[in-house]
Amino acid sequence: MGAVHDFGALAVSLRNRGQTVGDVAGRVLAPRARLLFLSILFMALTIVLAIFGLVIASVFRMYPSAIFPCIIQIPIAIAIGTLIHKRGSNMLIPCILALLAMYLSVYFGNSGLLNSFNLALSKWSIITWVIVLLIYCYIASVLPVWTLLQPRDFINSLQLLSSIGLVMLGLIVAGIWGGQPTSGDARSHLEIIAPAARIGENAPEGAPWIFPFLFITIACGAISGFHCLVSSGTTSKQISSEKDAQFIGFGSMLTEGFLAVLVILACVAGLGLGTDFNGKTLVGEEAYMARYGSWGGAKGLASKIGAFVDGSANFLKALGISSAFAIALMGVFVASFAATTLDTACRLQRYVIQELASTMGSKNNLFKLFQNKHAATTLAVILAFSVAATPAPGADWSIQNAGKGGLNLWPLFGATNQLLAGLAFLVILFWMRRRKISLWFILIPAVFMLFLPGMAMIIELFREGGWIKKGNYLLVTFGIATLALEIWMIIEAVIAWPKVKGLIEEPIPDLTINSDAENEGGRSC
Repeated sequence: MGAVHDFGALAVSLRNRGQTVGDVAGRVLAPRARLLFLSILFMALTIVLAIFGLVIASVFRMYPSAIFPCIIQIPIAIAIGTLIHKRGSNMLIPCILALLAMYLSVYFGNSGLLNSFNLALSKWSIITWVIVLLIYCYIASVLPVWTLLQPRDFINSLQLLSSIGLVMLGLIVAGIWGGQPTSGDARSHLEIIAPAARIGENAPEGAPWIFPFLFITIACGAISGFHCLVSSGTTSKQISSEKDAQFIGFGSMLTEGFLAVLVILACVAGLGLGTDFNGKTLVGEEAYMARYGSWGGAKGLASKIGAFVDGSANFLKALGISSAFAIALMGVFVASFAATTLDTACRLQRYVIQELASTMGSKNNLFKLFQNKHAATTLAVILAFSVAATPAPGADWSIQNAGKGGLNLWPLFGATNQLLAGLAFLVILFWMRRRKISLWFILIPAVFMLFLPGMAMIIELFREGGWIKKGNYLLVTFGIATLALEIWMIIEAVIAWPKVKGLIEEPIPDLTINSDAENEGGRSC
């Protein structure tokens, strides 16, 4: 389902001269749909920027050895971007050197000067890291895409793919010969240690219902609405040929699905090879229950990230890789993956703000101001910081409390992300209906992804002990606004549905000369 979603968004964008899904919605669905979709994107991306800034900051504090390898990617990316774009250099040698430099920085990150550097920066507060990361996002967003964003994401993808390869190899070795010995010379046997289902009396206390809450988890390996923004917002502007769309749009999602399976295996099997918990080394089911024994214990960000890092590091240790290097590498893996989302989201938010400003009116000086990329990006990072810096409900604001309220947006991010996928399906659906293309394979997942995440969000809002009862007004505000916009857009779709079959939308106006076209990926739209 996710692969169809990603490929569909990319294909529709390519057939509309690289326009975003929001722009296409206004043409194939209804003019008001453009404003509605852009408004939903605006809220979703604000949440993404806030959440992923907090996630990376938390990872840096949990795994200090991940800090320098992530920082070193920036100058390496700038160098590669300049060599390839300006000088036309071959990509192979620079990319090999970049990958080697990153792995060396991970290897030496636990010793000497690099270790001191990492430890010093890991003591920064969460909110300090969020500020630094958002400043980086601002710079990456306003620079030409080939300068930093594109090469950084590219070399980061090499690091991610190589890490996935190592984890996969470690999984195979652990499955055949067992994991690294935890005591003596005996290798730990790899097996699924998580119970198949914990329902009824065996369910963790305080856990929500599986249905429909399973459908608002962060399930990017199954389907992610954020991907439609990337497909139509950046990928369609950089792809060299429409023939590559299937491999990129469909194939990349299959790769992420494969990664999701590895993550699951790391958590339900890899943990059993041994994990340090409160000063003790636990193995087997005991290791799993230490992480997932109670709903409260599994709720924190540290618990979620720690389970994957420990489990996947165990696969690497089965290859004979040292524990320190394995954990550091997986920490870099998580931080780099989140950083790719963060800087891309900031650029996309800039586009959305500029499009909203142009839609609301070019004669108004305020809206005209936010059509400028610097003003739009400034607004994006300020809003993200404001959300990220909120303290926990009922707590006073302080440096120590800042960010704890922002992390409460995590469940809302899941719901909004999946709802966004449903809305993207809706746009794809209308584009196909106008062309009388068979659309049942889009219609079914569209209904599925619109109904279930919406239902789960409504329950979370209004149930006993839900967001309203807890007084978590940040979640309530974003949640109700998102639901209202979604319902409005569905109403627009229902009204337009009988009118559009076989009726091709108006053609896109002729291109205007845009000096920033090359900087944004080569297209002006």
